[in-house]
Amino acid sequence: MTQPKKIGILTAGGDCPGLNAAIRGIGKTAIVEYGMEVIGFNAGFTGLIEKDYILLKEPNLSGILTLGGTILGTSREKPYRYSKKNGYNEKPEQIKSNYHELGLDALVCIGGNGTMDTASKLSQEGLNIVGIPKTIDNDVWGTDVTFGFDSALQIATEAIDRLHTTANSHHRVMIIEVMGHHAGWIALYAGLAGGGDIILIPEIKYDIRSICQCIEDRYKNNKPYSIIVAAEGINHPEDESAGRYIAGAIQLYTGKETRETVLGYVQRGGSPSPMDRILATRYGSYAAQCVAEGNFGKMVAIKNNELITFPLSEVKNKTRNVDKNLPMILKAKEMGISFGDGPFKKK
Repeated sequence: MTQPKKIGILTAGGDCPGLNAAIRGIGKTAIVEYGMEVIGFNAGFTGLIEKDYILLKEPNLSGILTLGGTILGTSREKPYRYSKKNGYNEKPEQIKSNYHELGLDALVCIGGNGTMDTASKLSQEGLNIVGIPKTIDNDVWGTDVTFGFDSALQIATEAIDRLHTTANSHHRVMIIEVMGHHAGWIALYAGLAGGGDIILIPEIKYDIRSICQCIEDRYKNNKPYSIIVAAEGINHPEDESAGRYIAGAIQLYTGKETRETVLGYVQRGGSPSPMDRILATRYGSYAAQCVAEGNFGKMVAIKNNELITFPLSEVKNKTRNVDKNLPMILKAKEMGISFGDGPFKKK
């Protein structure tokens, strides 16, 4: 029999669909299967620093699978960020002190790249840590997919679908800017799923002249409108959004009426998709199993649809970017979809 343990859960960084499903997966497995005591820290690492938590019983975990957001709240608190004002950063020591005062046997940290970095540092200081990767950007190193991505992809694709009718009716160039500071997964997948004519991602350097030529060639071939899907992290002036910059350049150089739509935080809100509910539940349940087995210092991950663990020390300071030679991209180019990096092939 596995000795019951007391574990803590926190959700940190930006919110995304599936967080409550992950909390439920951890908590129900920990309580029902392993007889553990579970507490949840409010507002991410802030709750751990301030010892602000709630006891999670099984009834607390019922009815939250389909809910967006997180019942524990979240924050952007980075405990290891150096404070120039105070000189000495006492937060890591406070975390360790509270961890031991509360009698925790393990802490499950749910978050993206920044959270996994903090989780790795806490693990190196001797705390028993298990990480769960979440982010709509799908850019956490070591796993094939993060929960939150599929939900965001569905929202972005639906938005592109709706823009087609307006673009066609007015014979306009329509640009939709989606999230993705460093990685273009949402733009790539939504662009392909939504029938984008031009897809711009941070990993592929674009030439505005190539984009304009692509649009002019489409008009010459009796295709009177174009859809451009752009990740927010593509190269653009700091005082403008990516979408607005591209729209202004196209209108200036081609004279074609161009409009931009910035999808923004809509991508992070609402109920998780069925796939994200399933993925988050699998991650959560597996994290509880890792705690029971003493498999610490790891992030749960998925490779070829199989659950695995990946060392937190190898996750930190890395980003899972889109490979510009991804077969998906090469096939898209063969179909005439432009990535703004070369000659346009007629669609």
